[in-house]
Amino acid sequence: MDGILLNLINGIAFGMLLFLLASGLSVMLGLMGIINLAHGVLYMIGAFIGWTVLIQCRLNFGLAVLSAGLGAGIIGLMLERGFLRRLYKQPNEQVLLTLGFLYIFTNLTIWIWGPRPRIPFTAPFLAGSISIGGLSYPMSRFLIILVGLALAAGLWWLQDKTRAGAIIRAGMDNKEMTTGLGINLARVSTLVFFLTAFIAGAAGLIGASVLGANTTNIFDILLLSLVVVIIGGVGSIQGTLVGSLLIGLIDNFGKAMFPQFALFTIYLAMVIILMIKPSGLLGRRV
Repeated sequence: MDGILLNLINGIAFGMLLFLLASGLSVMLGLMGIINLAHGVLYMIGAFIGWTVLIQCRLNFGLAVLSAGLGAGIIGLMLERGFLRRLYKQPNEQVLLTLGFLYIFTNLTIWIWGPRPRIPFTAPFLAGSISIGGLSYPMSRFLIILVGLALAAGLWWLQDKTRAGAIIRAGMDNKEMTTGLGINLARVSTLVFFLTAFIAGAAGLIGASVLGANTTNIFDILLLSLVVVIIGGVGSIQGTLVGSLLIGLIDNFGKAMFPQFALFTIYLAMVIILMIKPSGLLGRRV
């Protein structure tokens, strides 16, 4: 029973970490039609910036999160303004360009911080644990769960209850018509791109308590995030949340019960879901 509870909490925490990254991918693909494979590298850069501010400079956790988010946000903004906005409805070019930037930023990170990975780290006040059912569980993982839930609620409110969200949804449905109504969708898209990049960078530091900071697992977490977007439905915050939790739980229970086939179970779940609902769990048919 203790093992089930432990894997359940671990699965939820990892699912929420995936949500922090996958939500940005889902919104970018749904609103802007951009397949940004460099999104995962923003997570990595945020982790290294956070490590520098929190561990090397010994500053507080809030400033480290802000620095990680702003660093990734500025890089994402430069990427969108300089390159991606010129590639609307050009998915092949988007994939090639952002894949190239993934390698470029990975090598720049190695050049700046070196190839040595940083072991999992967090703020001193998150180094303790909480007792649940006789088990001690790290506080840092509860932070991931709380931040993920708060982000899901905030993005849902932004997308469904605000004027900016209405513009975003209109842009998802018909970009040309929305622009024709006099709405500056390019400016909204830029702000959304910055927001999603900021979240990815901040997630890099928040998730460093589990994955640390390194340049070797970018493809793994990016691939899982893409699976989450596909399962949940492109552009759906609720779908991305459900997909993240599902993949997090499948990943943890799979590794615990049959580690040889853990990765296979994730893709098997994706295939089954897409056979039943090709648009994803909460995606819209187009």
